[in-house]
Amino acid sequence: MPLEPRLLEILCCPACHGELVERAEGLHCQVCRLCYPIEDGIPVMLVDQARRVD
Repeated sequence: MPLEPRLLEILCCPACHGELVERAEGLHCQVCRLCYPIEDGIPVMLVDQARRVD
């Protein structure tokens, strides 16, 4: 289930404050290349839960 567009407008990467883009695997920061998972429709915005995307 996609996130509300309004929620995506206010969320930013907790590591670098970059813009997030919703992808199938989670919320992807294009600046620092971290991907935050979405569990049961809720983004997990914890840096230690994110994984690096190359």
